[in-house]
Amino acid sequence: MPLDALCLSGLVHELSTSITGSKIDKIYQPAREEIILGLRAPIGNVKLLLSASPNHPRPQLTKLPRENPDKPPMFCMLLRKYLLGGRITSITQPHLERIVEFQLDTLDELGDRVERRLILEAMGRHANLILVDQEGRIMDCLRHVDSDLSSQRQVMPGMFYRPPAQQPKKDPTVLDREALEHLLSLAPEECQADRWLLDTFNGLSPLICREIAQRAGGATDVRLHVLGEEGRKALLDQLESVLASVRDNSFTPTVLTFDGKPKDFSFLPITQYGSAAVLTEYSSFSQLLDDFYEQREQLERVKQKGQDLIRSVTNARDRAARKIANQEKELEATYGRERLRELGDIITSNLHCMERGMSCLCAVDFYDPEAKEIKIKLDPLLTPQQNAAKYYKEYNKAKTAEEMLTIQLEKGRQALDYLNSVLENISLAEGERDLGEIRQELTDTGYLRRQNKGGKNPNKRLSSKPMEFRSSTGMRISVGKNNLQNDRLTCKQAFKTDIWFHTQKIHGSHVILWTEGKEPDLTSLNEAACLAAWFSQGRDGVKVPVDYAPVRYVKKLAGANPGMVTYTNYETAWVTPDGELAKKLRMK
Repeated sequence: MPLDALCLSGLVHELSTSITGSKIDKIYQPAREEIILGLRAPIGNVKLLLSASPNHPRPQLTKLPRENPDKPPMFCMLLRKYLLGGRITSITQPHLERIVEFQLDTLDELGDRVERRLILEAMGRHANLILVDQEGRIMDCLRHVDSDLSSQRQVMPGMFYRPPAQQPKKDPTVLDREALEHLLSLAPEECQADRWLLDTFNGLSPLICREIAQRAGGATDVRLHVLGEEGRKALLDQLESVLASVRDNSFTPTVLTFDGKPKDFSFLPITQYGSAAVLTEYSSFSQLLDDFYEQREQLERVKQKGQDLIRSVTNARDRAARKIANQEKELEATYGRERLRELGDIITSNLHCMERGMSCLCAVDFYDPEAKEIKIKLDPLLTPQQNAAKYYKEYNKAKTAEEMLTIQLEKGRQALDYLNSVLENISLAEGERDLGEIRQELTDTGYLRRQNKGGKNPNKRLSSKPMEFRSSTGMRISVGKNNLQNDRLTCKQAFKTDIWFHTQKIHGSHVILWTEGKEPDLTSLNEAACLAAWFSQGRDGVKVPVDYAPVRYVKKLAGANPGMVTYTNYETAWVTPDGELAKKLRMK
């Protein structure tokens, strides 16, 4: 869900009590729409994430690692110039608006203290992060909005900052009970209670409006005329109860999980879904947001940074699939080649009754158990002997085609399998270095052209590290994020006594359980198998088969693509992928 104004107020209260007075020590811009401020706060060193992403804008404290670009963007450089060494003096939210203002005490070029504001407008596709000077002028912003993009409100450097126009709705926090009852009396009888709340009052999200209607009338879509006098009273009681919890800063950060996947969150427990939703309460909004957005934001970052890579691999995969389909049709056509030889034999046995210029031969088919008469098409420009030779030639051609197509199909299927594994690896990439290693792999295998841009050394090899985990009993587990890492882990780094894991006939990562010469315990074996299942295409399945064997029984085929191995002497574990276990075991 978008971060609504009421939920944002809880987040602002949390940040205000935690980082007011903090000194800005570092500034990074890991993504185009994200800024991270490294703070020396009263609670210790923390990282403040300011996201102006259209899909999930928000301010929060974060513990998740993010990879920074080699060269900081211009907006990041500007923030470093004007904000490093400054202090956050206050954090405020204009009433019931999805805007957070960070008041900053900073130094100008002469060393004099000046006040500046960093304003996060967390308003969906209009989200923005704006730096404003002491006079109210915009110094710069993440997203420039000129008159071509909006005729209503421009956001450009040098202009005075103007807040977004407020919606023509009522502020429920300033209305007394009598005013609320009067507004409710004016509502159409057929109107749904949640729709009336949403259209009338500012700051309420559809989720909260449905929840108020559910608590008052027992259904999210209950209509006002069904509520009756008591139901209307209960509706306003529930509305006032929600507003009171916000006023008293009494928040319960809660995530709603459906079928094992987090789908929504709120500042209070949500009852409208009944047993269909699992509610998980958090001690802080920041921890909730880290857990809620971790996986989906990683996928988005990979999609943004690796869009060209995904497109290239997808196109190569689709070409390979089309080529395989065409070759399979050609191969199927060769299966009737024996009939070509038989027709050649029939023509040869009837040469004595044939002459040049015939277009058709009527003869007995001595290959037919019933010896029926057949008509064989001839080329009138050829002699009878040449017509027979033509059928024998087509037979031999089909025989050779079958042999060649069988070899080509095997290679094509291996290439298709490899490209599908690369697409899976792209989804595991955690930053530009991982994507760069995959680009390097595709260049080495001939799927991408080798380029030398900006004077970079084309012979320089990128190298990223696999994911590291520690089992519950303390054994080290490594998980490759791409085929080059898989090769290094399995074929170069792991010892023969270490244990290798991989999902059975499913694309996924190579997983190594480092035994260090010891006998692995069942807990570590099971957890390593769970990691292999989670970091594979079977992560959404149940009872996923994972093969495991000592590394000595895993061999790389000569000339095979990276990550392609064969193995023997293995056992199979049937496990259920567990993302929470992966998060728990991962080493930071």
